[in-house]
Amino acid sequence: MTKLESLKKNSHFQRVLKNRVISNECFTIYRSKNFLNKKNKGKKLYISFVMRKKIGNAVKRNRIKRKLRSIVQKLLTISSTINLDYIYVIFGKDKAYKEYNNSLYEKMKKSFKRMQSLKV
Repeated sequence: MTKLESLKKNSHFQRVLKNRVISNECFTIYRSKNFLNKKNKGKKLYISFVMRKKIGNAVKRNRIKRKLRSIVQKLLTISSTINLDYIYVIFGKDKAYKEYNNSLYEKMKKSFKRMQSLKV
C-alpha cells in the first residue's frame, strides 16, 4: 500500500507551485518531478492538500481536505492513474464542499488521466 506523505518545507511548496497543470471548479492540481527521497520512490506519494481561508471556517476546510484525501487514496488502490514519480499539491475550492464524492471522484480521475499525457 502506498503511503501519503505531505510536504513540510516552504521551499518544497514553492518548487512545485511553479508548474500549474490542471484546474476545474472543484480543485487545482500542481505537479513537479519528484525531487525528494529517490530511494523510496515506489512506496510514498508526496501530495499536499491546501485550502485558503476565504473558503470558510476550519470545519469546512478540513472536510474538503478529507474528501480529496479519501478520493486520492481510492484512486491509488483501484487504478494506476496517479504517477508516483511526481509530487502533487492540490488546492481545494469552495464548490468541492457541496459536491458529491462520486462526482468529485470522476473529476479527479479525469484530471489525473489528463495529466499523464502532459509533459512538465
